[in-house]
Amino acid sequence: MPSDQSTWLIAYPQDGDAEGLFEELSPKLAQQSKANVAASFPIPTFKTGTLDGLISLSEDLPKQENFFTATVAKTVDTLRNLLNNDPSKLNQHVLVNEEPVDGYILKGWKWNEGRYGVQRGLRDIVDALNKEMTSIDAAMKAKLANYNLVKGSLVQMQRKKTGNLSVRSLADVVSKEDFVQDSEYLETVLVAVPKSSVKDWSSKYERLSSMVVPRSSKSIASDDEYTLFAVVIFRRVHDEFIQKCRENKFIVRDFVYSEEEMAKQHEELETADTTEKELWTELLRLSRTNFSESIQILVHLKVVRLFVESVLRYGLPANYTGLAVKPDSKSAKRTFGALQTQFSYLRPRSNRAKGGKGGNDEFVGEYQTLMEQEFFDFVLCEVGWIVY
Repeated sequence: MPSDQSTWLIAYPQDGDAEGLFEELSPKLAQQSKANVAASFPIPTFKTGTLDGLISLSEDLPKQENFFTATVAKTVDTLRNLLNNDPSKLNQHVLVNEEPVDGYILKGWKWNEGRYGVQRGLRDIVDALNKEMTSIDAAMKAKLANYNLVKGSLVQMQRKKTGNLSVRSLADVVSKEDFVQDSEYLETVLVAVPKSSVKDWSSKYERLSSMVVPRSSKSIASDDEYTLFAVVIFRRVHDEFIQKCRENKFIVRDFVYSEEEMAKQHEELETADTTEKELWTELLRLSRTNFSESIQILVHLKVVRLFVESVLRYGLPANYTGLAVKPDSKSAKRTFGALQTQFSYLRPRSNRAKGGKGGNDEFVGEYQTLMEQEFFDFVLCEVGWIVY
């Protein structure tokens, strides 16, 4: 049974047995669940080509479908991450030509003849679809990588402004008045002291090394874990003082006051923030556009597969029509049962042995033993509900 989390695309021969089938089937599906949605789904008449070509396509198309579906899913994931997993916002962007995916598939779907003319060979059409999806995938990867690089840099800069006083940037904590300026012999050292060790610091700092300026310790800032002190020492004992601080578990912050450097950091943060917002907007716009494009490409590939499998299943003439069904997940099993019953008239055709009406039935019979392991009595492809 197909997944109850997908829309089912069904193909069947457009012959005398199929006349009025949709009108007859619609109320039966509604009986299973009022939430079931069904619509006619036209399948173009393509050039069939050779049997070998059809079999080759039949083997290749599932791989292409997996790639196409994965590309659509990655685009949805990108949109979801950009929109902070907000379902209501996501629904505003996962649109096809400005309408929901259900509307695109279930409300008058048509083959895009302008882009994929049916006069072309099936392999050419599949190659064109694959080329477009590969281009979308490459563009998304490049834009996403660029955005993640800038965002990562911004997050790293912002992280420096958070955390406790032992790790965070001190540019917005200290001021010029906290430092000894333009002294050849003296310097100001910043030390983050654990709250539990503040008294210990006050009693020890003057004796941690020689040449510490007495009573020069000054509390600059405090948080839940640390108090930041500024202390004045002679430059010549810098290394010794730092070593003694480490031994006493006082954390010396490597910080040199520079208005130019602080202005530069502030400017870099603003630039990174602005760039991230611009790239976010560009990526959102690209993802929205590419979602619309990739869904259409995926559905067109599904239609090609419906046609190929129909020719291999039912033979010629290659005149098929289709049905799109969005099942209610709660009654999907009953809905599928109703479809099996409705299309039971196809069963003798699908199980027909060799030597029937002619060569077409003969190759159908030869290929059927392989197909029965994977297909139902009617040809069916699924469009997964990637958005949900």
